[in-house]
Amino acid sequence: MRDPFNEAEDEKKVLTAGEDAAGRLDAWLAGALAGTLSRSRVKALIDEGHVTIDGRPATGAREAIRPGMAITLILPPAVDPLPKGEAIPLEILHEDADLIVLVKPAGLVVHPGAGNPTGTLVNALIEHCGDTLSGIGGVKRPGIVHRLDKDTSGVMVVAKTDLAHRGLAAQFADHGRSGHLQRAYHAFVWGRPKRRNGSIDAPLGRSRDRVRRAVRPAEAADAREARTHFSTRAIYGENSDGTAAASLLECRLETGRTHQIRVHMAHAGTPLIGDREYGAGFRTKANTLPDETRTAVEALDRQALHAHLLGFEHPATGREMVFEAGEPDDLRTLRKGLEAL
Repeated sequence: MRDPFNEAEDEKKVLTAGEDAAGRLDAWLAGALAGTLSRSRVKALIDEGHVTIDGRPATGAREAIRPGMAITLILPPAVDPLPKGEAIPLEILHEDADLIVLVKPAGLVVHPGAGNPTGTLVNALIEHCGDTLSGIGGVKRPGIVHRLDKDTSGVMVVAKTDLAHRGLAAQFADHGRSGHLQRAYHAFVWGRPKRRNGSIDAPLGRSRDRVRRAVRPAEAADAREARTHFSTRAIYGENSDGTAAASLLECRLETGRTHQIRVHMAHAGTPLIGDREYGAGFRTKANTLPDETRTAVEALDRQALHAHLLGFEHPATGREMVFEAGEPDDLRTLRKGLEAL
């Protein structure tokens, strides 16, 4: 039996599906909650038995929604994060009572998971912020409203209050379509795109294994829309026939899928330099380069992707904020090697 003096009461939300309600339960519920919870968090709550439909437990995240259904969500109170604080240095660009903006280095995992129980950004944040991190992101990822791959560097924002968490989560869910959210990446890729500027509109879903992603037909059950806009910033080793050894692109996300830029660049025939998952077929390309350039490429121990710009509306003050992070040393070395071409 729950001790009312030591634990917060569960929060109950009751919603009724309108006349135009349709689609999967997790997608409908995440939309009905207007950014309060991410779709992945909603799915976890459904799987844990915290959602009922017309008084019975939901059968799963894929259950179909029909008009008139009464959906009840029981939101358990945030529990103390399982990870422990660790004294991991943080490069902080801005911090206030609501949020913290930092530069994540390559090699640092964002939150604990299989194979990475400690030594993550969350561990560092718990040490730095104490118990001020927002709890609604789930047990193992307090304050996290978006993420970068382990081997992608760049700017991130973390919520310190539930208000900030909800506000930032809503902006990331909207992907900047109606607000101030901006996310721009520098990507060093093999070859050059067919056009200097353009967009890649290709749905993404799971590949054959659990981790990898792949371009999928739009009608596939797991396909989710994904759009990346790119512009060419530099071309290295351009040949008379219009081909090139490599390029520097700026990529801006209209959606934020797992591995989106990496998969889209490989799909376009210009995979990221150093990407072992999606650019493995280009690994021997370094052998054709002059010594200085080849040395710089071979020294890179990760995909050449850096989140150099992040802009958003402060969830408490409404002020537009934009932050930039300069290239880390390994990408600066790569750029010098490529410029030698």
